[in-house]
Amino acid sequence: MAIWLTKDSKVIVQGMTGSEGSKHTRRMLAAGTDIVGGVNPRKAGTTVDFDGAQLPVFANVADAMRETGANVTVIFVPPQFTKSAVIEAIDAGISLAVVITEGVPVHDTAAFWAYNVAQGERTRIIGPNCPGIVSPGASNGGIIPADITGTGRIGLVSKSGTLTYQMMYELRDIGFSTCVGIGGDPIIGTTHIDALAAFEADPDTDAIVMIGEIGGDAEERAAEFIKANVTKPVVGYIAGFTAPPGKTMGHAGAIISGSAGTAEAKKTALEAAGVKVGKTPTETARLMREIMSAG
Repeated sequence: MAIWLTKDSKVIVQGMTGSEGSKHTRRMLAAGTDIVGGVNPRKAGTTVDFDGAQLPVFANVADAMRETGANVTVIFVPPQFTKSAVIEAIDAGISLAVVITEGVPVHDTAAFWAYNVAQGERTRIIGPNCPGIVSPGASNGGIIPADITGTGRIGLVSKSGTLTYQMMYELRDIGFSTCVGIGGDPIIGTTHIDALAAFEADPDTDAIVMIGEIGGDAEERAAEFIKANVTKPVVGYIAGFTAPPGKTMGHAGAIISGSAGTAEAKKTALEAAGVKVGKTPTETARLMREIMSAG
């Protein structure tokens, strides 16, 4: 069992024939992902060979879904085309769209998210500017390395790609049900709260790691949600304790404005909700290890 992406997911790749799309399609296939085709209107009707796997290219998401039964798309198109690619996926009614592209203008993200809401949020959007989602041993949608951890019963949700990878590696012997990289842009689709709710409802997830960072109030809102709704143990880490105020750190959303968005404020809110917060990623992994060994 896993959340949102399972062994039964049928995946298409928008931008499969581009350099990044083709490279990561090959990696996703090697991880066991059931990729059933790609989308590129200029190359529709052709096939692409991936180490013996012949994948068809379709003109649009709707055609790909109709021909293959796809229910997940992973999007590797350039930033200027991302909004139209996501809207195309929403119009086709696909269940999950994983938007890997970085550098998407915030107003474009706001536009396609508002469009998704207007359509009744039929499509779960992860990203943009994210590493994607992996359910180890089942399926991998995005750029997360598939071989750094095993299958287990921890759920992971993270704003940071590299910290996602580190936490997966630190707890590789225990393993994960699903790891979700939600991205660090000021506007994103799936939030910490969405993932926390899904992990809380997943019978095969026993505990949750939540990685946040400075900027915004997403972690404080997640803390309120945890206090009211999450019964499973949660450990957390907040990146950016030493970040100077007023300077963007890595992600476009990682900026402290006045007293808002500091790592200390987020840590305090999470601890008030019963979350154990590590000072480093390694300490956070140790806290989770203690929880899992005690259980």
